[in-house]
Amino acid sequence: MKITFPHMGNVCIVVKALFDSLGIEFITPPVNSKKTLEIGTKYAPELACLPLKINIGNFIESIKLGADTIVNAGGCGPCRFGYYGQVQREILKDLGLNVDFIVLDKPDENLEDFLEKIRKLSGGNSYLKILSAIKDATKVSIKLDRLERISFYTRPREIKKGETDNILKNFYGRVHKTHGAKELLKLIYETEKKLKNIEIDKNLKPLKIAIVGEIYVVIEPFTNLRIEQMLGNMGIEVLRSVTLSEWICDHMLKKALRIPQRFEYVKEAKPYLNSMIGGHAQETVGHCVMYAKQGYDGIIQIYPFSCMPEIVAESLMPAISRDFNIPIMTLVIDEMTGEAGYATRIEAFVDMLNRRRERTMTGHEYVLSGN
Repeated sequence: MKITFPHMGNVCIVVKALFDSLGIEFITPPVNSKKTLEIGTKYAPELACLPLKINIGNFIESIKLGADTIVNAGGCGPCRFGYYGQVQREILKDLGLNVDFIVLDKPDENLEDFLEKIRKLSGGNSYLKILSAIKDATKVSIKLDRLERISFYTRPREIKKGETDNILKNFYGRVHKTHGAKELLKLIYETEKKLKNIEIDKNLKPLKIAIVGEIYVVIEPFTNLRIEQMLGNMGIEVLRSVTLSEWICDHMLKKALRIPQRFEYVKEAKPYLNSMIGGHAQETVGHCVMYAKQGYDGIIQIYPFSCMPEIVAESLMPAISRDFNIPIMTLVIDEMTGEAGYATRIEAFVDMLNRRRERTMTGHEYVLSGN
């Protein structure tokens, strides 16, 4: 059995840590590219959201490399992610690619069933070893997110431009030559030290922009055209509302262990969206309010074309923008998104934020009148 899985940000590193620890043979899909997207777009329904199309491309590329089993997360609620497993299975079947398809649904009710699927994948490892491997992989995800946050801080402040990117490029180049969670954690620690040793301008007070939206396009750099890197190299400090480790810890492990969850964004979203409607809509709305209160200069919402939960969230952005006097820009991504136009919109947004800060600093009253 050779297992594969879809790309989403650093998911491949976390899965590597888990599978290495359990002795599971796996094939990592090639890094997301235009070729991946072209393959997925060719075989997926035209109005399917972008993540599904890229996933299909991931799977077909991996099958060509010898994968015979696909593992994907499951979902529920109005978001179409809950249908991915069935739709993807049928698409691959129509193409004559009869691979095993294992969907790891959120362990809301039956933790034992979830662990049994992992046990089946690992060839019968004990529950104790599985739990230990999950713990180590979760720690890797937490440290990876911390590494990214450090890069968000150093990139706009670095004296020698490009140093943060070079360190991270070296890190990702070494990841696939590293085996097991312990070696990965050691590599992360070494990279963290390098980032912290970067010479920075400690007096610089860069613009701060928060990125919110649907988890896949927010986390996956191919789909968001590396917006965090783009903004950082423009001298902007960024913060991302959703992270891989929070998704694993809060939406997977805490639910499985029935640990009470306290989400501040739920309280902040209540005046605008007082119920969970699927996807990350409530998180998007709540985090926008939180970031506005924390004094961020602007917010960028990103979501894939036709994503219903984020469309609802977008409809509330003008009200939040008006109520908290904070600029919010929405970027909708699909396979037709052009990098030049995308970059131009971001640059215009940043220019507007810079002018807004200048007006504030010179004492001119500034009232935001729209989205």
